[in-house]
Amino acid sequence: MLKRLFDIIASLIGLLLLFPFFILIALVISIDSRGGIFFRQVRVGKNNRDFRLFKFRTMATGSDKKGLLTVGGRDSRITRVGYYLRKYKLDELPQLLNVLIGDMSLVGPRPEVRKYVDMYNEEQRKVLLAKPGITDYASIEYVNENELLAKSDNPEQTYILEVMPAKLLLNQKYISEQGLFTDIRIIFKTLLKIVS
Repeated sequence: MLKRLFDIIASLIGLLLLFPFFILIALVISIDSRGGIFFRQVRVGKNNRDFRLFKFRTMATGSDKKGLLTVGGRDSRITRVGYYLRKYKLDELPQLLNVLIGDMSLVGPRPEVRKYVDMYNEEQRKVLLAKPGITDYASIEYVNENELLAKSDNPEQTYILEVMPAKLLLNQKYISEQGLFTDIRIIFKTLLKIVS
């Protein structure tokens, strides 16, 4: 209950304070490339339920049909503006709407697409008992995941066999430690990681 109250207050304040910045980002995206301002993708949330996640669009329209993983910071599908939005995690800011609606929390396991959730084993599926979040331990540890995958000869296989299991272990760690103070600590660590 306290976590939800914190999420509502923090996301509402964040949306109000960042609204002028959202307008600026929207203008830059629309000038830079054709397509909508937002990218909405179906992700898997708490209790294995699908929901639509909001992001600022950072790729050419229809790029998700060419693959779900982004490989390297200079993936050819990423727009010029999109590169910087991704680098500083600004594309994630619209997820404050998901938090306000109640689909997500500020902190929690990052929501995955159905294709990869269907590969979870029984133990890994326990992460679906928690509400997904904008950030978590795995987001901090794998802040440069795209660059890591770019070094692989088979990025998707590397993701499935190495990255995804490691992230899920960090998700499980969060679930065992979750609480308001843990959430606040993770939020500050995330901000420091992005800045550095």
